[in-house]
Amino acid sequence: MTTTTTRRIAQALPAPAPHWVGDGFPVRSMFSIHGQDSAALSPFLLMDYAGPHRFEPDAGGRPRGVDEHPHRGFETVTIVYQGELEHRDSAGNSGRIGPGDVQWMTAASGVVHEEKHSATFTREGGTLEMIQLWVNLPAHEKMAPPRYQEILSRSIPSVKLADDAGAARVIAGRLGETRGPARTVTPMDLWDVRLNPGASVELPVPDGHNSILVVLRGDISIGGAAIQKHQCALLDATGESVRISAGDQGATLLLLSGEPIDEPVAAHGPFVMNTTDEIRRAIADYQAGRMGRLE
Repeated sequence: MTTTTTRRIAQALPAPAPHWVGDGFPVRSMFSIHGQDSAALSPFLLMDYAGPHRFEPDAGGRPRGVDEHPHRGFETVTIVYQGELEHRDSAGNSGRIGPGDVQWMTAASGVVHEEKHSATFTREGGTLEMIQLWVNLPAHEKMAPPRYQEILSRSIPSVKLADDAGAARVIAGRLGETRGPARTVTPMDLWDVRLNPGASVELPVPDGHNSILVVLRGDISIGGAAIQKHQCALLDATGESVRISAGDQGATLLLLSGEPIDEPVAAHGPFVMNTTDEIRRAIADYQAGRMGRLE
């Protein structure tokens, strides 16, 4: 008989204070390599949770957001819960994503892009709620050509959880026999989970992968330890599953689990490389226009 080892919480991160990114994203930095041990988070680098925040209609205004800026050496993953965003970059990609949609941008050797509220959302107003996750790349992929995945909600499969506990949208990786549509560079799972009030569920996580639970709404408990809204639980590294119980209001959470990248991390602003020399080269390349420009 095979016994499954259940993960416990290695560290519970406190709910962070909000701050603004650009003029369009009131965010909470849920976790970051600038505040936690990067080896314990790898391959993930940071996550910002924006909103929910109400923006009033602005019929003649310029769309709010973040103007032209570069990235090199990692990926950005944006999930929209409410509202609508528009993206364009120096590799020629552009798109608009709304509720349930995902944008997965592999910056790799470098892109310049902007992220703003869509023209429709600016004109009509509404509530914005989204997350942006940064995912590291291994050294041999950091200077690969950039790529862009626009993953619409209708292409993301949803799995009903056992005992009517809720459902999980599988964005990346696999849950049971269901695979997510995102193409990842290193092995990882990214699931958008909704738990019903009072429900309990045991979810699989690969032994040895770093695993993080990010609570966006409601509250949960793991092994009797409570994790509230806007908190993260970093799980210990051994075990093949995690048992999660939702509170009386249910819960919305993200489960992230990934194979660690056992390499040095050098990070400076929008660049994540392996050495400070590579960071200096990234800054020089951006300043010289070698990452392109937005037209």
